[in-house]
Amino acid sequence: MRRFLIAVACLTPLVAFGSDDCATRRNVPDGVMSLQDVIKMGLCRNPQTAAAYASLRSSHFNKNAGYANYLPSVSAGVSAGKNYRDKHWDDWAFGASISASYLIFDFGKRTADMNQMIAAYRAAGFDYDETVQNFVYGLVGSYYELLNADANVESAEKALSVAQTAYDTASKKFKAGVVAKADVLKAETTLASSKLSLERAKNNREITKGTLLTKLSFPANQSIVIADMESEFGSAAENDDIDELIKTAREKRPDLLKASANKDAAWHRRNSAFLRNLPSISASGSISWNDDSLSDVFQPTSNKINGSIGIRASMPLFAGFANMYGLRAAESDYERAKYNEVQTNNAAMMDVYTAYQNYKTAQTVLTQTDSLLKSATESEKVTAGMYKVGRATMLDWQQAQSELVDAQRQHNAAKYDLFVKRAAVALAIGDIKSELEGAK
Repeated sequence: MRRFLIAVACLTPLVAFGSDDCATRRNVPDGVMSLQDVIKMGLCRNPQTAAAYASLRSSHFNKNAGYANYLPSVSAGVSAGKNYRDKHWDDWAFGASISASYLIFDFGKRTADMNQMIAAYRAAGFDYDETVQNFVYGLVGSYYELLNADANVESAEKALSVAQTAYDTASKKFKAGVVAKADVLKAETTLASSKLSLERAKNNREITKGTLLTKLSFPANQSIVIADMESEFGSAAENDDIDELIKTAREKRPDLLKASANKDAAWHRRNSAFLRNLPSISASGSISWNDDSLSDVFQPTSNKINGSIGIRASMPLFAGFANMYGLRAAESDYERAKYNEVQTNNAAMMDVYTAYQNYKTAQTVLTQTDSLLKSATESEKVTAGMYKVGRATMLDWQQAQSELVDAQRQHNAAKYDLFVKRAAVALAIGDIKSELEGAK
């Protein structure tokens, strides 16, 4: 419970208040936005997290309303009227009353009701936390996808530059009579293909940018500039032990904590349904004043003032079997909540294991694509030099260019996929905030 309150305290201000005018602004802020800037802006403007926060506040107020059962109930009333009899109306009669009642003992039913509402409030808090973390993870994915799209555009521009160089070289050598016209045609084909790839990369970047802007609740046609990420992490030495990750998930993962809170709420609800069949003892008191004439002066000692005090015990004897069936339904709900907790735990542990293995694989892939890119870059340079001195064909150069473009794309994808897979591990253990703090 303490950890939950701390988490809500950290996340709530971002949703409820944001920074400056982020909730009402119409345009994307100028300048370069970091991942943290994007997250803060998204949490401030996102309707899904705002709705989850409103649901949390509703559960909070419902919990507070439950404390009313521990306080006296007081009501007051006034009346005015006259009777019609014997074909004429009597004089106006006036009255006022105030009554109070207090539940003294109910075998713990109100305590069970209160505990049920507290558990429901905790479950709502964990649901809010889960909603925020899932939204943040989606923003992280979109952020890295845009960085990947930017990198692909840059790679496509470099590939176009290389293809242009190849075309210019082939044209010069053809004019000098060193190579056949076929070399120029092949180079021209590669140049046209590179231009097409660049346009496709730019189109994909626009779509990816629009996706991120939409998640930030901005029009998709606006512009946004985001900061690239340093890939300083990813070594095998920093990997946590899988058992340690599972332990962290059991302590922090919102859906696990929510399932536990729902089970507790169902347990208290079952107890309340059982205690409903037991007696309750209440104290009550009332005082009233009645008068049939406004002209009379109110006198505290007047016999027009009446009052009563008493103690009342009540016990339900028969309610059409409603209490019996209500108790059985509550018991079934509790059994379902227990099985849901087990199922949620199993799914969560599989999520942690899968995310961990995917991250380890992403580390390996990044290392391999880094070597592949270096090799393809060197191969293209060597083949270009060999073609210029007549020791390689245009087909060889085209093949080297194609391999370089493919290697650049794979390396870009592997680099940013590593960030996403790392964030997936943080999401799986329910600690995405630590991932954001580390991604600087």
